[in-house]
Amino acid sequence: MKTNIYVLYGGKSVEHEVSLKSALAIMNALNKDKYNVYPIFITKEGIWCNLGLLEKEIKGVEELQTTSSSTISNSMGEFLTKGFKDGEKNIVFPALHGINGEDGTIQGLLELLDVPYVGNEVLASAVGMDKEIANDLLAKHGIPQAKYTSIKLYEWKEDEEKAYEKVEKEIGYPCYIKPANSGSSVGISKARNQKELKKSFKEAFTYDCKIVVEEEIIGREMQTSVVGNDNPKASVPGEFIMEKPFFDYNAKYIDGKIIPVIPARLEPEVMDNVRETAVKTYKALNCYGLARVDIFVADNNEIYVNEVNTMPGFTSVSMTPVLWGATDGTTYAGLIEKLIALAFERYEQKKSLVVTRCIE
Repeated sequence: MKTNIYVLYGGKSVEHEVSLKSALAIMNALNKDKYNVYPIFITKEGIWCNLGLLEKEIKGVEELQTTSSSTISNSMGEFLTKGFKDGEKNIVFPALHGINGEDGTIQGLLELLDVPYVGNEVLASAVGMDKEIANDLLAKHGIPQAKYTSIKLYEWKEDEEKAYEKVEKEIGYPCYIKPANSGSSVGISKARNQKELKKSFKEAFTYDCKIVVEEEIIGREMQTSVVGNDNPKASVPGEFIMEKPFFDYNAKYIDGKIIPVIPARLEPEVMDNVRETAVKTYKALNCYGLARVDIFVADNNEIYVNEVNTMPGFTSVSMTPVLWGATDGTTYAGLIEKLIALAFERYEQKKSLVVTRCIE
């Protein structure tokens, strides 16, 4: 009997469109002789739409979208009662990026449903999404990173000048201002003075109620994929040649003005350090399945972890699959199969645990 695989995509997130691209590539690559593939589109309003069994190749993301007049709760209930094949072998691939999908919320639901799913669990997803908490954990484990501080929206509203002074005292200029919970560089900007800092605060607080401010690290950013459960492995690092110094959303997904270099241009010992640090970071955040760890390499070859992406972009040309192709020849379809196997492995591991107490 085939395994039913439900691919969740879209979602209430600023990375909605990126998710569509990931889902398209994933579903086209899945072996239809082995899997019954069910596209589950989540609208920007959070409504779940079951598009039914996929029986042909998807030509474009427009085929993956639909509309619905249902409510969020009713649409989820309908999926669980009518679309989910209870009693059969099922697995979920949450191809969701950003909040309401990569932040532990979907993972918590899937845990309650007792269904295997690809990728990180609740804790790693939530921690990885929150840049302040992730930085705090990395600091505890002695993993190098840029100086940082955080400010909540209510603190800024109560005393703007105090918030700016905190940044100037603890971080200085230039610095980067980021929404604490966001991805794909949305809402991130650089400030060289207080005028730019004020503008950056307003921009970042548009996307989250907490922001993180980090010192600028002069160096090249390396992206390393880590895959595995108890014994994760790191790919070779890759980097991009960019026309501008800041790798923003447009540079990543719209302009097309970036050139990947894989493997990255690093001395062997520096490359080893990057890969080892990526695995150490992965373990520190309690990751399972996969993650992409972004690391700065400064001119003196000192390294600094920038961030961890617990569900990185997954198109056929995204860094994660391309890095593994360069590392050990793993194909795109092969990587998906590996992630599915890891998901079932982790599910069985957790199922073996005792969750009730025996009273004699």
